[in-house]
Amino acid sequence: MNPYVLAILLYSLGLGTTMTFASSHWLLAWMGLEINTLAITPLMAQQSHPRAVEATTKYFLIQATAAAMILFASTTNAWLTGEWSINNVSNPITNMMIISALALKIGLAPAHFWLPEVLQGLNLLTGLILSTWQKLAPFALIIQVSQNTNPALLTLLGILSTLVGGWGGLNQTQLRKILAYSSIAHMGWMMIIIHYTPQLTIIALITYILMTSAAFLTLKTLNTTKINTLSTAWSKNPTLTAMMPLILLSLGGLPPMTGFAPKWLIIQELTKQNLPLTASIMVMTALLSLYFYLRLCYTTTLTINPNTINSTTPWRTKTTQNLLPLTLTIITTLGLLPLTPTIMALTI
Repeated sequence: MNPYVLAILLYSLGLGTTMTFASSHWLLAWMGLEINTLAITPLMAQQSHPRAVEATTKYFLIQATAAAMILFASTTNAWLTGEWSINNVSNPITNMMIISALALKIGLAPAHFWLPEVLQGLNLLTGLILSTWQKLAPFALIIQVSQNTNPALLTLLGILSTLVGGWGGLNQTQLRKILAYSSIAHMGWMMIIIHYTPQLTIIALITYILMTSAAFLTLKTLNTTKINTLSTAWSKNPTLTAMMPLILLSLGGLPPMTGFAPKWLIIQELTKQNLPLTASIMVMTALLSLYFYLRLCYTTTLTINPNTINSTTPWRTKTTQNLLPLTLTIITTLGLLPLTPTIMALTI
């Protein structure tokens, strides 16, 4: 892609998210979401491959449907209340429509079916943008609307997402689909607590972005998209292959890695809110996700691919990729747990 065109598209991505962050008017927020969608569409289709074009078409249709629902709901709210303010969504029907549309935008269950298929059709770098940056603007709106939303709806979305995210990743062999189901599960953890402590949702979102960035950048450096090729990564980059299981265990939420902190804080807050059953269900659904993370760890470190590889066997050649983002994300993914009290003091 032409670097000038790429710069304009990336600038538009930043502009759309910033516009949604800064707006208190539904029309401006809607415009920011639309700019985001239109900016990432050419990035998704740049491969000129039928699967990439199919993924781009699916993504565009889903985002256009969600944007239309948001525009209709905000117009209805303005008609009923006389205001376009984002914080003034008092009507329960319009509120439910907006939450449903935003859930469709970020891929929450039961509106999650498009996310694994779209992510499978993209390259790893564009998939990284879709899994991290594109979640920011919808979550900014969800946080503002959630205080007027029925907690039962948010709890239902959260539990369904963690169940689907854990269950759906069990039988996958494509790493991009596994990361898509991992994204669905993490979104569920954020939704379950958003009504009670939005600051915990922000902590969980930032932690998720760091961990997912480390996972995607590691797979990009290893040039791996399937489980069976992941088992040959040790010959190409042994150090990075040793870091990969730690990143996956951090995504699963095991101590002493960073991913343990948000889940621990969310379980603690649910218990404080007298929701022990919800906390127990969330812990049980986390075990589903942990299973396929452990499966990837086992494949990465303890097996050698028994099949004949049709491609050239990778070896320890010097990479031309910029490894600074990968290094920073791996360090933060593995080592931020001791800073949890400081992060809580700054945010809560």
